[in-house]
Amino acid sequence: MKARKPLIAGNWKMNGTLHDGVKLAADLATRMSGAKNKTPFDMAVCPPFTLIARIGEALAGASISLGAQDCHAKEKGAHTGDVSAKMLTDLGCRYVIVGHSERRTDHKETDAQVQAKAQAVQDAGVCAIVCVGETEAEKDAGKTLDVVGRQIAGSVPKGSTAANLVVAYEPVWAIGTGRTPTTPEVAEVHARIRALLGKQIGPAEAEKTRILYGGSMKPSNAAELLALADVDGGLIGGASLVAADFWAIGDAAAK
Repeated sequence: MKARKPLIAGNWKMNGTLHDGVKLAADLATRMSGAKNKTPFDMAVCPPFTLIARIGEALAGASISLGAQDCHAKEKGAHTGDVSAKMLTDLGCRYVIVGHSERRTDHKETDAQVQAKAQAVQDAGVCAIVCVGETEAEKDAGKTLDVVGRQIAGSVPKGSTAANLVVAYEPVWAIGTGRTPTTPEVAEVHARIRALLGKQIGPAEAEKTRILYGGSMKPSNAAELLALADVDGGLIGGASLVAADFWAIGDAAAK
């Protein structure tokens, strides 16, 4: 078993009605309670903003953490349609995803903006899940490590610690496509991320920081990916919407 306890985090994205979301959360809560909350992995779910409060209620007492998919960098103010990290912690969120490729692409978020959001999350007393990853064009051009290095340098707040930072490597070309990098490719990128974190936040904190893999992780490939030395869990998209599949990934992390 790794020294770093695996984290299996579900990113529900823009999916789920109230009925379906509560049903999914209740199913996961039942499974966790059946395991007597002593699983060798941590689990978190990040539903859409509209569901956070009710999902938190459905997970009460189940040792499954609540998270959110984004936040604004400011604590409050005239920012119509935005939600602050402090508001999310008020709902019980312990994690907030920032810098997901869909935010970087659809909303043109820069590394500096991602870093400001991550800092806001940490200032609110919870953990930022900072996402990094290359596009298919960048991969084909042999720029994967350069892109990931730039994103780590520009997106991770100075002074981060293993307690308030998780990094998620999600190759953009693999998200939702069913494609995944080879295990040596994943191992290389995760090892580079840990080395870069060592320079940025210090070797001791970097060694304790969890680095997740995302990008079409599912029950069929989870065990192979999670067995890699520097893969400390997964940021799961589609498979997190099916309780049995999401739980199976957790089981794979326990092996």
